[in-house]
Amino acid sequence: MTAREIFDVVVVGGGPAGATVANDLALRGRSVLLLDRAGRIKPCGGAIPPRLIRDFDIPDDLLCAKITSARMISPTGVEVDMPIGKGFVGMVNREVFDEFLRARAAGNGAERRTGTFQSLSRDADGLLEVHYSGQQAGDSTVSARIVVGADGANSAVRREALPNVRKPKFVFAYHEIVKAPTDTKVSALASYDGTRCDVYYDGRTSPDFYSWVFPHGSTMSVGNGSANKGFNLRHAVADLRGRRGLAGLETVRHEGAPIPLKPMRRWDNGRDVVVVGDAAGVVAPASGEGIYYAMACARFAAEAVEQVLATGQRKFLATARKKFMKAHGRVFLVLGIMQYFWYSSDKRRERFVSICRDKDVQELTWQAYMNKELVRSKPAAHARIFFKDLAHLVGIGAS
Repeated sequence: MTAREIFDVVVVGGGPAGATVANDLALRGRSVLLLDRAGRIKPCGGAIPPRLIRDFDIPDDLLCAKITSARMISPTGVEVDMPIGKGFVGMVNREVFDEFLRARAAGNGAERRTGTFQSLSRDADGLLEVHYSGQQAGDSTVSARIVVGADGANSAVRREALPNVRKPKFVFAYHEIVKAPTDTKVSALASYDGTRCDVYYDGRTSPDFYSWVFPHGSTMSVGNGSANKGFNLRHAVADLRGRRGLAGLETVRHEGAPIPLKPMRRWDNGRDVVVVGDAAGVVAPASGEGIYYAMACARFAAEAVEQVLATGQRKFLATARKKFMKAHGRVFLVLGIMQYFWYSSDKRRERFVSICRDKDVQELTWQAYMNKELVRSKPAAHARIFFKDLAHLVGIGAS
């Protein structure tokens, strides 16, 4: 009988959150197993802000496109361009980006294995046992002092370790990776620009969220999302592609998945399990942005896990959520209110796109997005935006 492997940390899930936790803890000298199932690619527009690129040392050659503007399109077809000005938003292909993060973690000392999480149990000493099925070795079990659940919106780790915590509400997202137009006539017909993200606020393509066309260099992501389970996301994407002149372009692949839009009230079991990324619900409302918040959440979790391992005090697991919400909770609140109000009807979406013409709105929106914090340095601009928003709310603004 061979002795069971014991790791300081077993990370279940190798997306941006899981790979970041594994990397950060491996750099601290902890023994880490990164367990990820094969063939997983999440539907994602792939946008990463400059702060992510800086904070997580993302090399420039990993960016498949650099975005310098966004175009907001209303239900009636009104188009409002929002130039970034200085700087850019990076775009990544998730299959390449995620693999880079996993490989970096392995290069810094984490052990990688391909397998599917099955369950948790405890040995006679109370140590966690992680049961998983592998592609070649069959069913396996390892022991862990801490388990990090980074296994997505429907996290199996969360269901096992936090059975009484209500899971977050979902938007169901779907996208198609499509070859970008190379013929100038096709590009003109599609009004496609490889340096611009197009965002559609239109009930035909999403009754309660939005749809998008995001450049990925030689390809593009065309997708949408909705919390309405009866809404046919695929048909809506096909309609969008038809109306925008993209129907004849080759589809490389397509994916769909639930996307949580509200942080869970609790991320840990108070003992030896913590969840991160989609499993913790850290995707921004209104925008659906998840990569940065997943990695930021994971960094806080890695710090919390290190404190537990170093001190033996389990209370530190809870600091992951506390620090994340202190840093980003207000942004999530504002975006949640914005989604609830502005996405509720095409009439309101029309007004929302109209507001996006405002230069103050554009400047503060980009500053907040690029730096991942609310901008407090321009009170006069905030005041102007408040009164303009108020005018729209009572129906006297442009529509």
